[in-house]
Order: sequence, then C-alpha cells, then structure tokens
Amino acid sequence: MNKAAQRLVVLAAAGIFVMGTMLGIKLSFASPESVADEPACEIKKVARGEVLSSNLVMVHVYNSSRRTGAANRVKINLERKGFLGGVAKNNPGKVRTKNVTVLTTDPDDPRVRLVAAQFEGKVERVPADFEMEDGISILIGPKYEGLKKDSNTKIKAGRDVSVCVPAITLP
Repeated sequence: MNKAAQRLVVLAAAGIFVMGTMLGIKLSFASPESVADEPACEIKKVARGEVLSSNLVMVHVYNSSRRTGAANRVKINLERKGFLGGVAKNNPGKVRTKNVTVLTTDPDDPRVRLVAAQFEGKVERVPADFEMEDGISILIGPKYEGLKKDSNTKIKAGRDVSVCVPAITLP
C-alpha cells in the first residue's frame, strides 16, 4: 500500500473515532424517550348472579412456612386451575397461619370465596398487615393440606364485583 492510501485509511479511522466519541457523549447525556403509560389491567365487572370464573381472579401466594418454594408451587397449581398467577414470595408480614389464610378485609367477596374453596382443610380469612397487590392474597402455612382435586373453579357472584385482568399488548 502506498503512502497516500495509508494516510487515507488513518484519516478515515480517526474520523470514525471522533464521530463515535461525539455520538457516545451525546447518548450519555440524552434523556430517555418517554413511554406512553399503558394500563396495567383492564377492569371487568361481574354482576350479581353472573358466573365468576378462575380466569378472572389474580392470586398472590405468600409462604409462611419454612419450606422453600412452597408459594411458587401453590401458585403454579392454582394457575393450572385457571387462576391468574401473581407474586410468589415469602410472607412479608407478621400474620401466621397453620394451613391457608386468605388476606382480606371482606370475607364475603366472591373472589375470596372462590379462592378459599380451592383448599383442603380450614381456610382462615384475616386482614393483611402489609401492602397487598391487586387481586387476592393468600398465606401458605407449615401444615398446608393441599388443593382440592375436584374443586369448582366457577362461582355465582353474590354481588357485583370488579376484577382487574392484566392487559397484554402485543407488538
């Protein structure tokens, strides 16, 4: 390669380096593009006397036992019954349970009744002592008896109820 071609290659490489540096600095100090707020969920109303099915109820499961992964296993099994799976975490509060406890301030809520009907043994209903997610939250205790095999995943709503169904937007 002759000297003129070498100089041209070095000059082009220097130009690309300077342009890349300028672009990098510009991107480093640029503010992010704003993203349109999309609703996290779509509100569906189930009128009194209509059927409330499991595919409209989001369930969050909290482990109140020492068994690792208990909340996740219960959440997966509830998803197999058609429920919408929420979070699966360790119990962040101080409320304890032996079998299953539904965290609610309204024990007559049709969603609470539907979720409680899925479990073997005594299911308690108590207020939560921590900030809960939208949906129904349950605690699984150390003497968890399991899910009923033949439980009904539909219930007639005893009153009007609004449910938050996650909104999914496809690209």
